[in-house]
Amino acid sequence: MILVKTNDIREMDTAKINEEIVTLKKELFDLRFQQATGQLENTARISNVKKAIARMKTVLNERDAK
Repeated sequence: MILVKTNDIREMDTAKINEEIVTLKKELFDLRFQQATGQLENTARISNVKKAIARMKTVLNERDAK
């Protein structure tokens, strides 16, 4: 679930967002491992995953602030 728009994230419930964060963190770990072994073809995917995680955490922080 990459290239997620912030509005789509805001429509999700908190549990779903947390599940997605866990999934994306696992994917990020796998991508870093592929990069270290020289098997990663799409290096832009790492930054896309990082940004998606950051967007989701931002929405969660916004909810906590309310």
